[in-house]
Amino acid sequence: MIVSTKGRYALRVMLSLAEEKTANYVPLRDLADKEDISLKYLESILAILSRAGYVDALRGRGGGYRLAKNASEYTVSSILQLTEGSMAAVSCPECGDGACSRSSACKTLPLWKKLDKIVSDYLCNITLEDLADPAFFSTDSQQM
Repeated sequence: MIVSTKGRYALRVMLSLAEEKTANYVPLRDLADKEDISLKYLESILAILSRAGYVDALRGRGGGYRLAKNASEYTVSSILQLTEGSMAAVSCPECGDGACSRSSACKTLPLWKKLDKIVSDYLCNITLEDLADPAFFSTDSQQM
């Protein structure tokens, strides 16, 4: 599995918005400068996030973007699935049983299913609030 720049940038921007301690809207240019993302590319990412209801957008003077919900309500998984689609390492587990002519005899299918579950469980349990906490990854409970 490779997370594209779209997914990585969406996660960075959502985290940047989560770290804002006010309910103010953050201008697009400020986000682009802070995250070193081109305005055009960031606009397309924020359009996806806005259509999905992840961010609120306000046009005009004093406008910009802010999270639509609390940072604790967004998981890394939900953001990446929105921007990337599948997070599967291979397409086999997503096709369902019987979709592949070899699925009933495939000895590696259980491996791919377990890997997908591990990744999904991990990403579903990390929120933007967690990522904004500098101590989050330094605790023993989060190390793999």
